[in-house]
Parts: sequence; C-alpha cells; structure tokens
Amino acid sequence: MILGERCTRNCRFCAVRHQPESMPDPEEAGRVAEAVVILGLRYAVVTSVTRDDLADGGASFFAETIRRIRESSPKTLVEVLIPDLQGNWQALRTIIAAGPDVLNHNIETVAGLYPEVRPQALYQRSLELLRQTKKINAHLPTKSGMMLGLGETHPELVQTWHDLLLSGCDILTMGQYLQPSTDHLPVHRFLPPEEFAELQQEALDAGFSGVASGPFVRSSYQAEKLYRQAVSRIQKSA
Repeated sequence: MILGERCTRNCRFCAVRHQPESMPDPEEAGRVAEAVVILGLRYAVVTSVTRDDLADGGASFFAETIRRIRESSPKTLVEVLIPDLQGNWQALRTIIAAGPDVLNHNIETVAGLYPEVRPQALYQRSLELLRQTKKINAHLPTKSGMMLGLGETHPELVQTWHDLLLSGCDILTMGQYLQPSTDHLPVHRFLPPEEFAELQQEALDAGFSGVASGPFVRSSYQAEKLYRQAVSRIQKSA
C-alpha cells in the first residue's frame, strides 16, 4: 500500500485511519521495487489509501512505482488497485501510460448502499473509471471487487454485475464483509460458502472472464491465477 497510512476519506467499512498528516514519501516507489526483488515476486499488487488532497490523486506515485518495479524486476506482473481519482481521467492516463498489467478499481457494493457504505464516493464515477480505462487502452484487463453481507439483495447484485460488464470489467472478486470494529457498519448477513460458489458460477455465466468468490476472498486473492485464467478466456473469445 502506497501514499501513506492515512486516507482522506472515511468509508464506514474500512479501518484505515483518515486525515493524512504529510505528503507521500518520494522514496516510496524505490522501496516497493526493492521489496519486490527481495521477495522474488512474480506478481505484485500495488494499492493505496485515497488521497483527495493531491492534485492528481496520487497517480504520479502509482506510475513511478510501476516504472521502478519494471526497472528492477522486468518479469514481474503488476496489478494496481486504484482509488477513483475524483474523476480525473488525465490522472488515470498517467497510471495507464506506465504500463500496469491489470487495472483494478473496487465498486465495493451495490448502488443503493453507497450513501451508507461509501458516502464520499459515487457509484457512477467508479463505473466511469472502468469505462475510461477501456477507452484509453482497450486491451488492458480491468478488475473490480465487492463486499457481500452489507444488506444487498440478489437482484441488486445482478444489476451491479451488469453495470460492471457494460463498463468493460473483465475480472470480479467477491468476499464476505467483516466488521473491523463496533464503530463500523455491522454485518447484515454471513453468506455460506455454498452461496459464494453459486454466485461465482452465476457471475461467470453473466460474462466475466475471471471470478473469485468466497468468504475470505479479497481484491488480491490468488491475483496471478485469476489474471491468467481471465486472459486465457479473453484470448479464446477474441
């Protein structure tokens, strides 16, 4: 995770502290690249807190991190999980120009729950980020993730899949929402593993090229395996 330890937003599902106290560390990209080399990573997922206080939302830091990883470990695949950049599509271009292998942006939940779950975010803006990604680079795999058990209905979930697919999303992850503390949103329902398995197949049938669905699935869950499965499906359907 780059851009510091504090977030400018205060989503009701997230335990990350908010109100950043300083500018991002300009040496961070180099340290991330060094860690990739030391750990011998074949696949690296780079994410961040949301930094609405920065003019480009931190896009230049994402881009520099991608470039430094490419220089230090050319064979490593790089997935970036980015914030919505407040709809700054030039900033999005900056990230994509650096050449990530996957562009991930989490929709998190269904549209009807946004005011409660993500009051500082916009459902349509997140969808538009995925659409803009495909406009900038139609061949770049895109990915999004959802938390389940917040009170969404099955029809709402299916509608969200539909919206994501229309926005060009290739890969989907779905996991169980877990309440970080009593100050955060309570869990509305715990889905059994069998239901997650059923939803995985249903989402694949809906048109996603890759789906990971399970109680403990998160955005980076088996990311390399999911990426390769999705790319294989995309290539076969081309």
